[in-house]
Amino acid sequence: MNFNEIATVSGKPGLYKILKPTKGGVILESMDEKKSKLVVGASHRVSILAEISIYTMNEEGATPLQDVMKNIEKEFEGDLGLENGADADELRAFLKHVLPDYDESKVYPSDIKKLVAWYKIIRNNVPEALKEEDTSEEGENTAE
Repeated sequence: MNFNEIATVSGKPGLYKILKPTKGGVILESMDEKKSKLVVGASHRVSILAEISIYTMNEEGATPLQDVMKNIEKEFEGDLGLENGADADELRAFLKHVLPDYDESKVYPSDIKKLVAWYKIIRNNVPEALKEEDTSEEGENTAE
């Protein structure tokens, strides 16, 4: 599973695995122990994680969420050092460590909390999504 197959629904906590589209929307399955199914229609705002970015001060203006999460995995390997009740300063320091050029005026502590919560869900349910893709085979094929 990758970030193109994981979604978030506005107003609902957690992350959802995309099962299949329907005529009126999409069928999702929660990525928790319950594995409850949910049918969302056009009235819900569904966002695919691969399409979400974090505002930055660099030339691009944003960094894809999946790149940030892979950096977190590479740096911390699951041990974030954040307590559940981490305050805003701790959250900002954490993101500053992982993404030094994030835009502090546009990224709020609640966004960082959500990032941490989503990272934990993905690490527990689909840790392979956080691994770097192995591009060595592609490089060998193009060199021939």
